[in-house]
Amino acid sequence: METAADDAGTATRALIFALLALACGHMLSTLLRTIPAVSLDLMAADFHIEPQALASLTSIYPFAFAAAQIPVGAAMDRFGVRPVSLSLLAGTVFGAVASGFATGAASFAVGQFMLGVATSGMLMCPMTLAAKQLSAARFGLWSGAILSIGNIGMLLSSSPLAFVVDAYGWRAGFWISAIGGIAVALAVFALVPHQPAEHKDESSPLAQMIEVLRLGLSRPLRGLIALALVSLATSLVLRGLWGGPWLMDVKGLSRVEAGNQLGAFTLAMIAGPLCIGMIDRRLGRRRALVAGSHMVAALLLALMALGAPHYAVSVLSGVSVMPPQYDLVLFVLIGLATSAQPLLFGMSRQLVDAQVAGKALAAVNLAFFLGAALMQSVTGAVAALAGLPAVLLFMAAALLVGAVIFMACTRTV
Repeated sequence: METAADDAGTATRALIFALLALACGHMLSTLLRTIPAVSLDLMAADFHIEPQALASLTSIYPFAFAAAQIPVGAAMDRFGVRPVSLSLLAGTVFGAVASGFATGAASFAVGQFMLGVATSGMLMCPMTLAAKQLSAARFGLWSGAILSIGNIGMLLSSSPLAFVVDAYGWRAGFWISAIGGIAVALAVFALVPHQPAEHKDESSPLAQMIEVLRLGLSRPLRGLIALALVSLATSLVLRGLWGGPWLMDVKGLSRVEAGNQLGAFTLAMIAGPLCIGMIDRRLGRRRALVAGSHMVAALLLALMALGAPHYAVSVLSGVSVMPPQYDLVLFVLIGLATSAQPLLFGMSRQLVDAQVAGKALAAVNLAFFLGAALMQSVTGAVAALAGLPAVLLFMAAALLVGAVIFMACTRTV
């Protein structure tokens, strides 16, 4: 009996270390995705293009990320988590190196495309291993832990990255990421076990993509997809792209000071899902909670925009521009309000039959990241035409429209 218990304990520890190694890949992904937030101005100056044009160019990353998710998921079923993870980490290292060596818009776009494809499975890898090895209750615990570990990457890309960029230049962020990718790959090689591949779906990746898109456009999921397209997009684009320029260019903060505020925003994004989850269990009114929290986030974004110089909130407050402390409070509240996003996964499982639940989850996940790509691309054009306050107002309007469509299409939930 003692031997069996010892074996079980050893297996549990091995699984924990494997999940931690894979979760570090997700952390690397969130770091790479948010590097432009604190270095966009320096990168644009190096490439001799406008920051708004570079912002639109960086949308190549989330577009590639979204497009690669379903093929990568199919590869994990066919080849297993370990070989796919190692392949993706190798691609991440090459993509980081390519981005660090970029000398202009075209070469930077190549690096961003490589990174988008390579990091597309960094969340799916630990989630898939956990789903195969853990009970439903323990999977729920570990899925939250994996997401929290991943969001540490956004903490690293706030104040610490701002310090590195100030001291060594924007390219240093990509060099450090490449070294981190090598370290994570070594950990995965040493700690993640070999597992037999599972051939659950022998259809082509194109056929799987078409089926996921068909399900996403079906009547039960339309409302969820509409909100998913703008929900994660708003928080990722604000945190990963426009938050830094807003604080530095509009509010006059230094790079490190802006990084501190973005770090507080990230902490709210980490704590938010836990708070929303507790509220959801107490209220039992998930549809109202999801819609209401996103409407509140839209209001908060509008208030942030209207705190710009000579805009309504600043004028009514009798100041030329609202102080940075005003934005800090709003960043934290926005991080908390947009944290209802994971509830959309739970709702998708309620709205479809069990046999297509997996594809429904894939449809929502695809909408999250496709929306981020579209939002990043469109807001670059908005910034070029009308400035940063208009970007925040545009995102607020998108959230409001998404929440209204969600409410209209989910009346029976």
